[in-house]
Amino acid sequence: MTGPEQVPRVVLRTSTGGPYARVLGFGGYRPRRVVDNAEICTMIDSSDEWIRTRSGIRERRWASPDETVQMMSVSAARVAIERAGLDPAQIDTVIVATVSHLLQTPAAAATIAAELGTTGAAFDVSAACAGFCYGLTLADSLVRTGASTYALVIGVERLSDITSQTDRTSAFIFADGAGAAVVGPSDVPAIGPVVWGSDGDQSGLITQTEPWDRAMASEPPRWPVMTMDGRPVFKWAAYAMAEAAAEALDRAGLTADQIEVFVPHQANMRITDAMLRALKLPDSVVVGRDIERQGNTSAASIPLALDTLLTSGEARSGQTCLVIGFGAGLVYAGQVIVLP
Repeated sequence: MTGPEQVPRVVLRTSTGGPYARVLGFGGYRPRRVVDNAEICTMIDSSDEWIRTRSGIRERRWASPDETVQMMSVSAARVAIERAGLDPAQIDTVIVATVSHLLQTPAAAATIAAELGTTGAAFDVSAACAGFCYGLTLADSLVRTGASTYALVIGVERLSDITSQTDRTSAFIFADGAGAAVVGPSDVPAIGPVVWGSDGDQSGLITQTEPWDRAMASEPPRWPVMTMDGRPVFKWAAYAMAEAAAEALDRAGLTADQIEVFVPHQANMRITDAMLRALKLPDSVVVGRDIERQGNTSAASIPLALDTLLTSGEARSGQTCLVIGFGAGLVYAGQVIVLP
């Protein structure tokens, strides 16, 4: 091994990209089936009022058999690519964030890329509800280093496949959908530094009930599902994640009153409200509250919420937006972006 004082035998050429990166377009796909709280209450012992009070959710979307992880991803991606003013063949990296693609290999990203018509790099990211922000960070780095010119980041979930519909603590929370963003070069800073990390000592708070091999070896075979200990997760998300979001603001060189849009992971309306209070964001800030009609879509929740705000006109191109994702692992990631 050569020491730092020694001259290397060869000098490698490195790739360089644009000085900065930015999000060029968002797109989303929401499954056709709307499941309201009244229907959920036929599966669990609960009420519409209890669900709305505890989570803020009135209804959610569950995918039909034809609305696969790939189908939803491709649909959302095509919208994002069109809004970015690009041809799919110009996408040279596809990053898919998901925990509910049930095929272990190949990665969902490879077959999604093929259907879109690109042969660029393609890989999946497993970072649960922080997955989209992880993918956005990777795309930002790839574009700025020149490893990619246009990167597509997709957050997609079919959580209805891995949720127990009789579990009173989680059946009403999780939902399905896909959100996508195209990241490309920029002459000005438009994606701030990421604040991310993990706390694996608390990984048991949100987890799969058991490994696939153990579940399949049982008699009769069982289908593993997600389980969550809601109270400590709420405390961690509402307070520790507010601190991480504040750090993302600081690293971007901004103060709370300079943020115009705030879109946290759509986990729980009460968590969103607690973070707003802790961050002391201005009353004028536009807040993503997509969970009310969409439910918790994990990796898809942030891009879906942003797609809603932009298409409705509640948020506008050029505004500063603070995003932060957090979930199973426990993992988190947040940054400030300029909206496309």
